[in-house]
Amino acid sequence: MERDNAWKKYSKKDLEELESVNKEYREFLDKGKTERECVRETVRLAKEAGYKDLSEMIAKGKKVKPGDRVYLSYMGKSIVLFHIGKKPIEEGMNILGAHIDSPRIDIKQNPLYEDTELAYLDTHYYGGIKKYQWVTIPLAIHGVVVKQDGTVLEIVIGEEEDDPVVFISDLLIHLAQTQLEKKGSKVVEGEDLNIIVGNIPLKEEEKDAVKKNILKLIREKYDFEEEDFISAELEVVPAGKAREAGIDRSMIMAYGQDDRSCAYTSLAAMLDKKKVDTTACVLLVDKEEIGSVGATGMQSKFFENTVAELLDRMGIYSELTLRRVLANSRMLSSDVSAAFDPTYASVFEKKNAAYFSKGIVINKFTGRGGKSGSNDANAEYIGLIRNIFEKYKVSYQTAELGKVDQGGGGTIAYIMALYGMNVIDSGVAVLNMHAPYEVVSKADIYEAKKAYLAFIS
Repeated sequence: MERDNAWKKYSKKDLEELESVNKEYREFLDKGKTERECVRETVRLAKEAGYKDLSEMIAKGKKVKPGDRVYLSYMGKSIVLFHIGKKPIEEGMNILGAHIDSPRIDIKQNPLYEDTELAYLDTHYYGGIKKYQWVTIPLAIHGVVVKQDGTVLEIVIGEEEDDPVVFISDLLIHLAQTQLEKKGSKVVEGEDLNIIVGNIPLKEEEKDAVKKNILKLIREKYDFEEEDFISAELEVVPAGKAREAGIDRSMIMAYGQDDRSCAYTSLAAMLDKKKVDTTACVLLVDKEEIGSVGATGMQSKFFENTVAELLDRMGIYSELTLRRVLANSRMLSSDVSAAFDPTYASVFEKKNAAYFSKGIVINKFTGRGGKSGSNDANAEYIGLIRNIFEKYKVSYQTAELGKVDQGGGGTIAYIMALYGMNVIDSGVAVLNMHAPYEVVSKADIYEAKKAYLAFIS
């Protein structure tokens, strides 16, 4: 079942639309390097498209009716958007669900120290990374600091052209004989991912003079004290903007495309849709990379609670109605797949691998080994998805995540399937997944948006 390269079918108009979508996508990546920034940018775009804040409607006792478009941001880290359709919502919703957290390095609560007149920030990595990939590259700090009085400070260091960047050092090759004999997982240890932030000592200070100078600069420029690190969420990510890649500019290279490639295309499809018969929903969540745990992860009740609030504003809430809405819904778990890399062909099974520029990828199941921990979609549902994609001329392909016993992974699909709804993974093929810089095909971004638009139509 060979699939054609999508570039071959595009007209001049298609190519113009493709470039427009990808330009907007790159801008989204640049503005949303953390889950908080993604939510903030999503709210901005949603308001521009006429969406209203559901929490404000709840507070004012306003009703929600067919045709309304509403959103609810949860703790600033997850967000749900609804476009209310003409059909009774008890018949279910069409849901696009993606995650907006990405592997990164987090700064600890007591991070700042000095060693041999170098100032460091101690860290803990987040999600699955190859730790050695994060050394000697320009890094930026993004996040929030909450002061004791409740003041919230937004922090971004390293993204502007005249900003300084920070970095993690590596052992020079001349002294690395022992290091290079280690396993890849041990070449750089987790406790060694310490961020170098300064070297100038504060004059007339004898002890920890470099650390004290960094604290002085933090106090002057960012208005917080060392104690405020306790209530901070600071994430260290690769510095710099998303870039077009390839001499033919056919690809995009950027941080965080797992899973913001699917998050953006889901959102863009939702915002473009002017009318729907069946209620459409876009769900962008946090914490997927560490098991969907926590209050803003998919395993929490925030989505279920939000649907309950929506039904209440529609004047039809009951526990039974809520259960019917969720069970009757259909979902595309909008998450990425591993693109076939001929350099590492031995870990893929070619007939069941995803390829660049052959369209959105359908994964019947994820998991590990014997499909452990996965949602295994029903054949009937896959048939429905095929029918939709064919009808709307969407380029699509099917894949598994590598050879059966080679590895594996998961998404939020199995969690949503707990409600009894039909769910399947469907997303963009990615090279270098979980590396500081991931790569996607522009054609696949374009086809993903088309696919998600077709699904909610």
